[in-house]
Amino acid sequence: MLETSVRLLRLLSLLQQRREWSGAELAARLEVTTRTVRNDVDKLRQLGYQVDSATGPAGGYRLGAGTALPPLLLDDDEAVAVAVGLRAAAAGTVSGIEDASLRALTKLERTLPKRLRPRVDALRSATVSAAGGGPTVDAGTLTTVAAAAYGHERLRFEYVSHDGTAGVRDVEPHTLVYTGRRWYLLAWDTDRRDWRTFRADRIRPLPPTGPRFVPREPPGGDAAAHVLRGVRSLVWPYRARIRFHAPAEVVAERSTTTSGQVVPLDDGTCELVTGTDSLHDLVTYLSKFDVPFTVLEPPELKDLLRELAARYERAAGGATTGSG
Repeated sequence: MLETSVRLLRLLSLLQQRREWSGAELAARLEVTTRTVRNDVDKLRQLGYQVDSATGPAGGYRLGAGTALPPLLLDDDEAVAVAVGLRAAAAGTVSGIEDASLRALTKLERTLPKRLRPRVDALRSATVSAAGGGPTVDAGTLTTVAAAAYGHERLRFEYVSHDGTAGVRDVEPHTLVYTGRRWYLLAWDTDRRDWRTFRADRIRPLPPTGPRFVPREPPGGDAAAHVLRGVRSLVWPYRARIRFHAPAEVVAERSTTTSGQVVPLDDGTCELVTGTDSLHDLVTYLSKFDVPFTVLEPPELKDLLRELAARYERAAGGATTGSG
């Protein structure tokens, strides 16, 4: 039989892995009796863990939320993910959590096993954030919105639209979407009876939340895709459709979710619906795919490609002509 302290850690780890366990399942995993499981659960409660239990055929044990945050057990992959996530949060677009992220990261790295440090260091040294430039969002706003969406509770907030108009919105929040530069909320607007996308940095929640609502299916069944389509149509002065003479999976592997939508046409062709602030930047981006393509729109992009083609031909010494 395992030592009590070791068994308690294993019990805690099991409770964190699954929503609910029966006493018999825990006893079998720990190779003890159900009575010992009950005693160990009582010890965890004394240490500050909220372990809920129910009797009967449908009964079992469930790790709940307590009044204080007790120690958590993380496996190797989870520890690395948390460390990398905290580093990103310390330099990210959510305001007010930078110091807290650094403090949490310091605590984690003090206890991080030596075998995991190379993995964390490798990820840190091999990655760089390019998400800067977007507006920061108050951490309290994000948590309030996320909690309302998770709990299916109506949310009221003050909102400033892109034209500067201020007002109060009453919505059923569905999903927060992060595009790499900005946070957006997809929600059902109860006054307009339609889906709306809101920039999170322009939201000022008006608590309390509620009442509860039955969540709706997002447009097209994909909240993130819907938000990205709407965002692109608003922020890009140039919209473009490019036909690639390559399979959709090849183009999708070389693009990102924020750079455009890949639409398969057949086994060998697809279209990329995208946009840009600069046609020159779009030409550079398209050349990186390294596959043949045809510009469908806009006409300004076609004109630019003709101009660049002529310029590059002159730079290469001009067209050759046959001799008699």
